[in-house]
Amino acid sequence: MRSKSFDGMVCSIAGVLDAVGDRWAMLILRDLGLGLCRYDDLQKSTGVTHATLSDRLKHLEENELIERRLYQTKPDRYEYALTGKGADMILVIQALAQVGDKWQIAGDEGPPLRFINRNSGRPVRLALVDEKSGEVVRRRDVRPQAGPGADDFVRWRLAKFESKMSK
Repeated sequence: MRSKSFDGMVCSIAGVLDAVGDRWAMLILRDLGLGLCRYDDLQKSTGVTHATLSDRLKHLEENELIERRLYQTKPDRYEYALTGKGADMILVIQALAQVGDKWQIAGDEGPPLRFINRNSGRPVRLALVDEKSGEVVRRRDVRPQAGPGADDFVRWRLAKFESKMSK
């Protein structure tokens, strides 16, 4: 069962969480990012029930993270593909994998999945980079700041953050 919607909350993070829906949807997006596209393959990979898989696929489609494509008629059969918006979610999935690998969440045998540069074969990782220069920025040098869409709650959160940092 999915939680109540974050609809109306002025927060990009809440918006992404709302669009995804839940943890099953994240695994479906993971699998679509790995090239699985058929319903049976998604069900086999995740182990999710048919009812839950159908519900999550509909939710992801309604939120324009995936699209359904007819690949067979008589009977009609569909496959699923990431949209541009859904493909951007792979960054979130890679971030989750990177944190999980760092803290050996899946066990101490090493990462179960690696992301590599297809040209060099070397592993890649997500990092914070300066938007203009492209230089890597240390996490401790990043601080939140109100953006043009900030509302009173965003400003309140930031005031609490600044208060804590000034102590």
